[in-house]
Amino acid sequence: MERFLMSKLVAWKGKSRRKPLILNGARQVGKTWLLKEFGRTQFKNVAYVNLDGNPRMCEQFELGYDIPRIISAIQFETGEAVSEGGTLIVLDEIQACPKALTSLKYFCEDAPGHAVAAAGSLLGITVHEGSGYPVGKVDAFDLHPLHFREFLVATGNRALCDLIDSGDADLMNAFSSKFVPLLRQYYYVGGMPEAVSSFLDRGLLEDAREVQLEILRGYERDISKHLGRTETEYALAAWRSVPTHLGRENKKFVFSHIAQGARARNYRSGITWLSRAGIATLVRRISKPGIPLRPYADDTAFKLFLVDVGLLGAMAQLGKETVVGGSEIFEEFKGSLTEQYVCQQLVSDCGLVPYYWSAENSSGKIDFLVQGPNSVFAVEAKAGENLRSKSLRAFKDSHPNIKSVRFSLSGYREQDWMRSVPLYAMSNTDLWG
Repeated sequence: MERFLMSKLVAWKGKSRRKPLILNGARQVGKTWLLKEFGRTQFKNVAYVNLDGNPRMCEQFELGYDIPRIISAIQFETGEAVSEGGTLIVLDEIQACPKALTSLKYFCEDAPGHAVAAAGSLLGITVHEGSGYPVGKVDAFDLHPLHFREFLVATGNRALCDLIDSGDADLMNAFSSKFVPLLRQYYYVGGMPEAVSSFLDRGLLEDAREVQLEILRGYERDISKHLGRTETEYALAAWRSVPTHLGRENKKFVFSHIAQGARARNYRSGITWLSRAGIATLVRRISKPGIPLRPYADDTAFKLFLVDVGLLGAMAQLGKETVVGGSEIFEEFKGSLTEQYVCQQLVSDCGLVPYYWSAENSSGKIDFLVQGPNSVFAVEAKAGENLRSKSLRAFKDSHPNIKSVRFSLSGYREQDWMRSVPLYAMSNTDLWG
């Protein structure tokens, strides 16, 4: 299964001042497979160490940061001879051994010729617990579920992926009838690698759903494993409420929708954990579209999305007939799958941080705001082909310096105040204007 991040890993290998690499990402997004595949194809051999439940290797890092001794231990553990430049050392589940995380600083300073890559699924939490994160001594990449272009390649539709990359709007419009069914398929299967692989094995959507449900159960086990009893209760309640929140017209996260009388202070630490673990995406409200956007963000008002559109469908118990059977899916569930999809693509394929805007005393709202190199884009996500955009137009009139873009099932077209871009082509930001 091709992952587009591979090209960045190859570029990392060739850097003259390469630092140890940390690959971040939620559980089950394919970090281990990608690093092993990278080592297999780009190095002579791979010395792979899983630190989770491995007291023998954890002890070696606890003894100190003598890098030659640690390399010797890695050779004994893996049975692989470790050579500079020829071996990729992989330290998996590095969050299970904080001293191993700290050791990356010493690999950087004392053994820069060795290629070391670490993977962790809860590093967003580990780092904030003061575990000695090697700031400035590592390179880092984020791995997400397969985005839509990767899904196209995985399903044997590389030509359609190349068409999106080409930016040929007229040709994309002509082949919309090929893109839209695959987009619906992606809404159901999502981008979790095991779910995609399971679907591809027999071409059965229900095979992907079985995997999705197991991943969801695994995420809930993680919550219970890493949080105290009371925090677990609140975090699980917030997690399970995501489909309900996204199913409402106003998708802002409202604590009283979890339980009557629920108070924000009880749930905030749990929601922070979900976000730092990478299994949920926190989209904060901003007060105005200034550059940069972050200083205008309100940490008390936010929307909460899942890491993957397929997992949202599984959690909401949406059947395959509903999702892939007809265009009504893009009107049902109040556009929740579409907004989840757009949020996910903004993060995973566009490399952007999404925010949103809503008026305090009116119904006006903008689904997402993102900051490009020189502009702020107001983004509207439309589930179908109903292209009325009153809120977007009003926002553009009030903030003429922003650029506005609408993602929908309609074909690409340019207007004097907005670009309309097909949902399946949103990764090509050149089309945005």
